[in-house]
Amino acid sequence: MAKKFKNKTLAWLDYRLPIFSVLREALVDHPTPRNLNYWWNFGSLAGITLVIMIVSGLVLSMHYVPHVDLAFDSVEHIMRDVNYGWLIRYIHSVGASMFFLIVYIHIARGLYYGSYKSPREVLWWLGIIIFLLMIATAFLGYTLPWGQMSFWAATVITNLFSAIPLVGDNIVTWLLGGFSIDNPTLNRFYSFHYLLPFIIVGVVFLHIIALHKFGSNNPTGIDLTLKKEKIPFHPYYTIKDFFGFGVFFIIFGIFVFFLPNSLGHPDNYIPADPLVTPEHIVPEWYFLPFYAILRAIPFKLLGVLAMLGSIFILFVLPWLDTCKVRSCRFRPIYKQFFWIFIFNFIVLGWVGSKVPEGHYLIISRICTAYYFTHFLIILPILGMFEKTLPIPLNIFRNPKVKKKLKLNK
Repeated sequence: MAKKFKNKTLAWLDYRLPIFSVLREALVDHPTPRNLNYWWNFGSLAGITLVIMIVSGLVLSMHYVPHVDLAFDSVEHIMRDVNYGWLIRYIHSVGASMFFLIVYIHIARGLYYGSYKSPREVLWWLGIIIFLLMIATAFLGYTLPWGQMSFWAATVITNLFSAIPLVGDNIVTWLLGGFSIDNPTLNRFYSFHYLLPFIIVGVVFLHIIALHKFGSNNPTGIDLTLKKEKIPFHPYYTIKDFFGFGVFFIIFGIFVFFLPNSLGHPDNYIPADPLVTPEHIVPEWYFLPFYAILRAIPFKLLGVLAMLGSIFILFVLPWLDTCKVRSCRFRPIYKQFFWIFIFNFIVLGWVGSKVPEGHYLIISRICTAYYFTHFLIILPILGMFEKTLPIPLNIFRNPKVKKKLKLNK
């Protein structure tokens, strides 16, 4: 039975519209594993970053002009003439990079602790859908300043759809609003960039509902059966989250105030010119691993399929990993392959920033091959033959957790 609020007005309103009791159940009383570490902070960090991106984006949209002749100048107007416009724009641009960094770490934590396994498959799917929507939103936002890199990145990405047999050229024409990138293209990209964040918010709510259905996974990966294995989310994890927010905002502030352009490309400060192609067209850093996979395959259609497949393969990951044990703590061999995969992904990002020729092209092909080998061959085989460590009956049987609990007392 739900607890009643002491405030009579709040209790009266909640009885008729139980929004406050739902929020209390989700953010205060929700039973949470007591052994969660700081890697679980990145979910809440992603949420607060999404709020920052939406608020800063709404302010920028009031001053931005989605027209090919005025877009670049309107961005400069924001930077030079709008009160604190430079700050809002840097918060938005740096925030995009921070958002992706947080989500990449969040996904890596899920891979390490097996958070994609039964019964949390739908939770994992919703997370990947959020990631795909983030990619689409970030690409559309990257085109809006209408600098050189914006224009040519839009040209390269939209032309990828032409690789689709029979209907590819028609899709490109529909996306561009004509036969080349022009004002209709920019207007469409701006409209979708404004819309998609609110769709992300909707999927995030579904993600949270799915999370609360079976509760959070934990570092041991075992299902919690004892009441004393769980504690209320507030105040234990709200304090932990606020500590994470403090550390994040320090790092975020350093980039906003001292290194705002370090994560961007200098060519985007040159107005878009269809007659001048940049020497090397590169996307933002968070797209580079997938860009490397795209360029590693010489055939256009296969490259596009490989790039899309590198993300969509995550949807079937719960069934590709045949091991019943979730956490890497009890899978010593898989733990080694996990870190090899992380290193491989970072190398893909590095070669994605280089010109695709010579040894860079060879490295990108090797890393691309390993990326798919990890999911399609290594994980299924490991699940059948890996000898796992003994699994504790509960989190108190884990010596590391027991030691931590004693220290907390």
